[in-house]
Amino acid sequence: MECTNVTSSAIQRVCYDDSSKKMLIVFKQGGKEYEYCNVPLSVYQGLVNASSVGTFYDQHVKDKYNCF
Repeated sequence: MECTNVTSSAIQRVCYDDSSKKMLIVFKQGGKEYEYCNVPLSVYQGLVNASSVGTFYDQHVKDKYNCF
């Protein structure tokens, strides 16, 4: 699993496993970790390269790619 620290007021780190298409997001508040499933590589790349990580997360990840 590849992990990248990001510049964000809310998100600390984003990890991605290309073989399983799982993404893990670690939030700064309380160190909470959330796992997302069936995430395309392009979404992970977009998130870690976004000028606003939080906005990208809200628009392209939040409430999508749930693991259930």
